[in-house]
Amino acid sequence: MGVKIGGEIERMNGKELSYEEFVKNYVEKNQPVVITGLMDDWRACNDWVTKDGLPNLSFFSLNFGKSKVQVSRVLAFAQRRLCKDKKPLKGLFHLTAQHPTWLANIVADCGRREFNDQKIVEMSVSDFVGNWVDFSSKECSSASSCEDSNELLLYLKDWHFVEEYPDYIAYTTPLFFRDDWLNLYLDSYNMHMDETSQEKNEVNCSDYRFVYMGSKVNVDYPVGTWTPLHADVFRSYSWSANVCGRKKWLLLSPSQSQLVFDRHMKSSVYDIFEDVSETKFPGFNKAIWLECIQEQNEVIFVPSGWYHQVQNMEDTISINHNWFNAHNLSWVWKLLLKDYNEAKGYIEDIRDICDDFEGLCQRNLAINTGMNFPDFFIFIIRFSLANLFQLCSLVKDHKIKVHDPFMAQHTMSNLASIKQVVSDMENFLQELGFCLDVKEVLKKPDFMKLCIAMGVTYRRLRDEHWKHNFDTTEVDCGDFLHSIDDSCGKVYSPNDLVKLINHVATDLGAIFGEVKL
Repeated sequence: MGVKIGGEIERMNGKELSYEEFVKNYVEKNQPVVITGLMDDWRACNDWVTKDGLPNLSFFSLNFGKSKVQVSRVLAFAQRRLCKDKKPLKGLFHLTAQHPTWLANIVADCGRREFNDQKIVEMSVSDFVGNWVDFSSKECSSASSCEDSNELLLYLKDWHFVEEYPDYIAYTTPLFFRDDWLNLYLDSYNMHMDETSQEKNEVNCSDYRFVYMGSKVNVDYPVGTWTPLHADVFRSYSWSANVCGRKKWLLLSPSQSQLVFDRHMKSSVYDIFEDVSETKFPGFNKAIWLECIQEQNEVIFVPSGWYHQVQNMEDTISINHNWFNAHNLSWVWKLLLKDYNEAKGYIEDIRDICDDFEGLCQRNLAINTGMNFPDFFIFIIRFSLANLFQLCSLVKDHKIKVHDPFMAQHTMSNLASIKQVVSDMENFLQELGFCLDVKEVLKKPDFMKLCIAMGVTYRRLRDEHWKHNFDTTEVDCGDFLHSIDDSCGKVYSPNDLVKLINHVATDLGAIFGEVKL
């Protein structure tokens, strides 16, 4: 049975959509949307695209050719099922971080094939471009000759372009997606905080701002590079902008996500266009999908927990960010808790002989998910302090320094969401011996860097054309430190953090009258 399409994703003109409307209609409702009109002034749309609307591969090779990138290798033809009507299989397998190896048996009306998926390989951008050009220039005289070919189709994914080329301003993050706690944080800190851990470098990701480049197959039966069914890392939001090319998206709402899992909720469907086993995935045929063809210069917003599979219908370059903030912080915690319980279950039989069973669970959680409980709690503490700092920056000598109800309300709302999440964490940090000295955090330059970045971001949410630097001359961490007494100076538990927020925010919030925590 084929995939059931139940509707299309809504489209909006970004020039006619306010930030408040975007949050109300899509972020708070956790609904996807395609937005146009956000990429008009992007340098990438000029430099990276030829006059014919194709990827400007020579530009990448000339300007970024020495960069080392991670590339998924896809067997372009050998894994296809060619049926009697000579139509190919709709999907291509390729390696992802979740599937380090993949062995599949391809059974078709006209025969059977087996293959092993290839590992992700590292190569230079120049070599990647050379492979793309060589592959695109080849043609197969017939479907059968294509079937016998073992050519590799390459998909460049997760290129940390912004980090590698900070002075080349390829694009500006659209206003709707700037309240990005994840990348603001990673600009100042590492996510994984265990300094003694051997896996630290494997766990930490420098940022979640990526460039993707993928081609379609240049034959009579085209199947492009693609991404298997998945929900995004940390259950974050994501946005993806097509600089050139077209993509086909299939999305499934979180309320139906259980339908793509097996009976034990352990593994999910890999390719929704395959012959999915009804025995293994009994609910799959009940799933109702949303479909979207994303055109060039369109941006799609994918909310938390939406499973999706994406295929490049043309040679495509896209810019992609993962991000979370106060609105979906609870999704991150729920995923961490789920993955923690699974990690603990896998090693439960060695609990009695393990000197530090809980520590081992947390190390495994960090490797599998990208952070663990202490990492997430430290993240929340720092963002709590940064939000309190924003309130402090609006107040001078117990008077409103700047009449800015948007900033006050926004930060108070953030703190309320944080309090709600940490209240669910109280029982899960007791065995970890956690302690963070708040005043030491405030003295670090990295914290001021985070506060300045947040201040600039929130002022631009209120006024997109705001150009001034964030003023830290009148309010520094000394003012903020003064508002924290010794009883709140150290955080041992989520309850301590709630007390700290209440202590500082209540005093500051009262100055704003109607703004409540």
